[in-house]
Amino acid sequence: MPEFTQSYSNHDLEGILTLQMENLKTNLDLEVKLREGFVTVQHKLEDLQKLQDHAGHVIAREGNKIVGYVLAMTQASRYDIPVLVPMFDLFDRILYKEKPVSTYHYMVVGQVCIAKAYRGQGLFDACYEKYKACFSDTYDFAITEIASNNYRSLAAHRRIGFETLHTYVAPDGQEWQIVIWDWK
Repeated sequence: MPEFTQSYSNHDLEGILTLQMENLKTNLDLEVKLREGFVTVQHKLEDLQKLQDHAGHVIAREGNKIVGYVLAMTQASRYDIPVLVPMFDLFDRILYKEKPVSTYHYMVVGQVCIAKAYRGQGLFDACYEKYKACFSDTYDFAITEIASNNYRSLAAHRRIGFETLHTYVAPDGQEWQIVIWDWK
């Protein structure tokens, strides 16, 4: 079983980027995307370093290889990755328990990915348990957005306790679900 910890070095971040490239939506054919899921945003090393300065990402490490990760984004990360600014803007407008999401203290799951050879072995759940252990004392909930056609990801997130809070269609026609995992 891999070791679950938080990222702390550029080597960790480079391992995240390697796994990300293997699962990036633009690098996969339709059949694989439908069966295995995908990640949408391609990060640069500098992006992950900025995020890590606020909070270490949760990683699953087997030897020197990163085999799973959950990216950590705090509210202080709002402007660090320009493509994600509209998501934070949406959090200003949608409500959770009759209050704007932005009035809570929350963690954004920047992305989650498990290496293909490790899927179906409980790593997704274990990574999220580590994420919760790292952040639930400080934050009210975890929140993220998932493409509605990323069926595997939606099912996995629901299984561990995420619930759909809001659905919207982006300007490019892609439908997204804002999902939340309440820790309180």
